[in-house]
Amino acid sequence: MTPFRAVLFDFFGTLTTAVRRGPRHAVIAQLLGSDLATLTTVLDRTYYTRASGMFGSAEADLRFVCDRMGTQPSDDALRTALTIRADVLRAETRLRADAVSTLRTVRDQGLRTALVSDCTYEVAAYLPHLPIATLLDTLVLSNEVGECKPAAPMYLTACERLDVTPEECLYIGDGGSRELTGAAEVGMTAVRLAAPDLHQHLTFEADTGWVGPSAVSLSDAVGMLDPAFQRHLPRAGVAPTARGCDRSRATATVRDRPPVRQDAGRD
Repeated sequence: MTPFRAVLFDFFGTLTTAVRRGPRHAVIAQLLGSDLATLTTVLDRTYYTRASGMFGSAEADLRFVCDRMGTQPSDDALRTALTIRADVLRAETRLRADAVSTLRTVRDQGLRTALVSDCTYEVAAYLPHLPIATLLDTLVLSNEVGECKPAAPMYLTACERLDVTPEECLYIGDGGSRELTGAAEVGMTAVRLAAPDLHQHLTFEADTGWVGPSAVSLSDAVGMLDPAFQRHLPRAGVAPTARGCDRSRATATVRDRPPVRQDAGRD
């Protein structure tokens, strides 16, 4: 078996706890001339379109949301909503208690690290300022790559930047966006983080067919780097019914792709 040289982490629901929308989202909706239910629906349905980075800026992204809601807020109202939205998203992002220690453990073993995340412009702006930033060798963000998981470029970009092959990578994620399937299909070993709080997390296109290894904490997940575990780790973990999926359909910048909702969460 090829020894691991790098560990790739998902962000939302993996390095962070489950994210839930707080009451300040209603203020954003009001500023944009809508109500919370409509804003939430449009944010969810357009997530992949916006996370693919096709609008070029957070302001253009939010104007697209307003177009979908049928509202025309003033420039001042839009700018205020942008400021509040950025503050809210950052405030609602809470790192897992073992996120920093897990990344340190990986680096202490001489392995490289990467964050591979589907995200919008606001998230890309605050990620570099989080405590985990200095423990990550690279950030691979969908709005910069121009595609979302499970598209191969999301994983292969990380490999290129880290100077490793997919077979040398352990990928850890909660399973949203069929990320585990995507990682396995490019040749990585993928592990599902099955933390107890994730039943509250918003999940888009969950990896429901995943039958590979799982762990209840980040600490347990990186324990699979131990050679004794590696001998028993499968290189792929997708149930037969989930294999052979049409990646071109699933990973294109599809407009208004409906997510699978589990309570509330990321934007």
